[in-house]
Order: sequence, then structure tokens, then C-alpha cells
Amino acid sequence: MGKIAFWSITVAVAGFLFGFDTAVISGADKPVQALWQSSNLFHGLFVMSSALWGTVLGALGGNYPCDKLGRKPTLVLIGLLYLVSAIGSALAQDPYTFAILRFIGGIGVGISSIVVPAYISEIAPAKHRGRLVAIYQFQIVFGILIAFLSNYLISGISDYDWRIMLGVEAIPALAYFLLIIRAPESPRWLILHGNNVNKAKDVLRQLGDDDADSIVAAVQTEVNTQKTAKLFSKHYTLPMSLAFLIAAFNQLSGINFIIYYAPRVFELAGLDASSSLLSSAGIGIVNLVFTMLGIYLIDKAGRKTLMYLGSVGYIISLSVVAWAFNSGQGGMLVVFFVFLFIASHAIGQGAVIWVFIAEIFPNSVRSKGQSLGSGTHWVFAALITLFMPFFLEQYSPGAVFSFFTFMMFLQLLFVFFMMPETKGKSLEALSSNLSNNQKAQS
Repeated sequence: MGKIAFWSITVAVAGFLFGFDTAVISGADKPVQALWQSSNLFHGLFVMSSALWGTVLGALGGNYPCDKLGRKPTLVLIGLLYLVSAIGSALAQDPYTFAILRFIGGIGVGISSIVVPAYISEIAPAKHRGRLVAIYQFQIVFGILIAFLSNYLISGISDYDWRIMLGVEAIPALAYFLLIIRAPESPRWLILHGNNVNKAKDVLRQLGDDDADSIVAAVQTEVNTQKTAKLFSKHYTLPMSLAFLIAAFNQLSGINFIIYYAPRVFELAGLDASSSLLSSAGIGIVNLVFTMLGIYLIDKAGRKTLMYLGSVGYIISLSVVAWAFNSGQGGMLVVFFVFLFIASHAIGQGAVIWVFIAEIFPNSVRSKGQSLGSGTHWVFAALITLFMPFFLEQYSPGAVFSFFTFMMFLQLLFVFFMMPETKGKSLEALSSNLSNNQKAQS
């Protein structure tokens, strides 16, 4: 278990780079616009959102290197993309070069959301799989916090402090790259692509798995009985539906809206600018604490139980925030229930989504299914991030939060009627149940 935990944590550092890369741009927002005299439209759609569109591309196409090259080479590729993006964007001399290099980093983010959960799920024992895969989410949240702290410490030390903020990412990116080149390949990938059974057994034994022969036999049985390796077939209707819905509901909760526009929401609630920024920092702390709690509980309570907790917490918090805006209450009441919303997300969707999507697809289509779920997540994230300022101009904050509340009622129904419990089941057992459109027994 020691080596499995080590490599799971090492691979999950890609999540730290994901979170850091996503948040660090906030320190360069105003300086690069002032430096290059960009219009608001050009700055928003081209400079600032370039990484987001790279993420969408990486998520939708990341299954190709994951399958063709292997899990390990794809993990190495991610390290290179982050490293090039960090150094290049820090040195960029014009907005076009800057946007292209941020786009490259975004591709790394998108691919990481496919290959990291897939790799960890394929090396982890069933009883610890949820906790190990959920480390990826913890690293994302941790990376966001460190980026904000790094920006704060670097701010003001030079006229080009924003370049230093962006360039700092090269340090963890290089460390990740040097570590990941020593990682073993996924044993399940070795069997599926080339039928390298002996190498797969060697990897499993190196990782300390005492049951290598039975795992290999189970994977071979699944490969031999798998009807098709094409994701879009009737055999995978259920796992595809589950991946799409959990990813869509993740963003229809309003989580990216809250994280990206928290100061604006708090100002609409009546807080001054200073209090809004302080409250926004509190979001990061709450997110980290409850993400850790979700990781602790995911293999004990189960994925479905955490989704129940998160869904109920979503509904309570969002409905109170909607009521506060509609009734003109605002103030600290909104802050408290936004914090409850963040806690509900961290212990529910935040902890579960990447674990669940990595578990529900058979070995032969796992990376394709991961791409479907991750792509859905990022497309919805991009659309909500882009259109939410417009909706806030057209509708009251209360109406916006009421919409999110309704979506979370639908998520609760999804959890109750459709979502299977995957805790403690082997990947091959889950594949047998779900690929035949049978609901896994809770």
C-alpha cells in the first residue's frame, strides 16, 4: 500500500498544478491589460479565458494520448505542458503569445482531469480507491490556495511582479516532471494495449499488491468478454448517462460562478470591497477543510452517501441565499450560507466526481468515458463563466440562485433514482454490472 499511496500522491500533483494554474492568473489580470492596452472584450475572451478553452480541448481530446501512448507518457506530457506554459507566459512580450502559452497550460489541465483519475483508479485497491483518487481534488484545492498565497507574497516586489507570479509555477512543474518519469505504467493499460501480462504482474508486485494473479485474470476476463471498445454504443448507455449527468450537475450547482465571482456576489449582498475580498479568501479555507473531510469519508460512507449530503446542503444553502437576495436581507447571512454551499460542494460533488467517473467505465473505454465526463464538466464551466455576468445584468441575484437551487433538486433525484454505489467494488465488477445497463447493488 505504501508504494501505491506514494505514486497516487505523486500523480495527483498534476491536480496541484491544475489548481495553481487556474488561480495564479488572477494576479496578472489587471497588469497585463494595462501593459498591452487591451479592450475589455479582447482581454476577457482572448487573454483571460484562453486557458479555459485549452482545458475544454484537452478534456475532449485527452483520451487519445491516454490510450495510444499510455497513462505514464501522458502524465509526463502534462508536466511538459505546464512547464512550457509557466515559463513562456511569464516571458511573453505580447498578448497573442501570452494567450497561446496559457492555452497550452489549459490543455494540460484538461488532459490531467482524464489521465490522473484513470491512472490512480487502475493502480489502487478497491477498498482505498475512493480516497486515493480524491487526493486529486484535494491537490486542486490546495493548488488554488497556494496560488493566492504566492500572488499575495510576490505582489509589489517589482514592476513585473505578475511575471514572477506566473513563472513560479515552473518550480512545482519541474519537480512533478522529474518525479513522474520514474512512475510505473498502469498494469491495466499494459494488459489492454499489447496484452503484456508479465509486465503488468511485475508492476502490481512492485506496487505491493499480493493479489496480482487474480487481478490480471479478472482484467483478461473482462477484455475477452467485452462486446466493444466503442464508447458510443448501447452497451455503455448507463455509464455514459451517469458521467454526463454528474458532470453537468457539478457545474449547474453554481460552483464556478461562486468561485470566480465571489467578491461580486458579496458586494451585491451589501458588503464593502474589503469585506468581500476577506470573505472570498474564507471560501478557499472552507473548501480545503471540507475536501479533506470528504476524502476521509468517501471509502467509509460511500460515494452515494456523500452525494446525498452534498445535495441536501446545496438545496438548503442556495435556497436561503436566493431568499436573502429576494427579501433584501443580504449581508453576513449570504456569506454564511455561501460558506455552507462551498462545504456542501467539497464534501459531495467535489470529493466524488473524479472518483465516480473513473470507476464506472470498463478498462477498454475508461479514458474515453473520462473524456466524456471531463469534457461535459469543462464545457458547462466555460459557458457558465462566460454568460453569468450577462445573466446578472438581466435577472436579479435571487432569480439566479433560485435556478441553481432547482438544478440541485434535480441532482437529488438523480442520486436517488440513478446513481449506483461504487464503494469497495473492483473496477471489473463494476464494469460487468454497468456496461450491461444493470444498476449496481448498493
